[in-house]
Amino acid sequence: MQTQENEATTKHLYVATVTTKGGRNGHAQSSDNLLSVDLAFPKEIGGSGQATNPEQLFAAGFAACFGQTLGTLASQRKLSIDQGTIAVTANVHLLLKEVGYWLAADLAVSLPGIDPATAESLVEEAKQWCPYSNSTRGNVETTYRVI
Repeated sequence: MQTQENEATTKHLYVATVTTKGGRNGHAQSSDNLLSVDLAFPKEIGGSGQATNPEQLFAAGFAACFGQTLGTLASQRKLSIDQGTIAVTANVHLLLKEVGYWLAADLAVSLPGIDPATAESLVEEAKQWCPYSNSTRGNVETTYRVI
């Protein structure tokens, strides 16, 4: 629940609406019909592996969002890097613990032409701005590394 202070400073920018039918062996459809994808359990956990799965979709969203955040911050710092060369690989792990299923994520970041210290600094700052990083903090064990 938001406090009054947070409600006063929150600006709603966008709402994504997706409906799934059939769970992990089903279909996902966005309200604007731009996303329409079949879903299947990965082979590694007994499924057919013939369609995408929620972990892949989460990994794509996290990587894309974190990469965009890095590009925006680099631009604000007047660093010379083409947004199209920023690469983020997200490995999202589905874990079974004693009580339920959990996710973990590893993000590998490539910032061509940026010195390692500046790249590390950008990643640290991006962790504070990226909506996925903010939303998963304290819930999804996440590691970030510059490659």
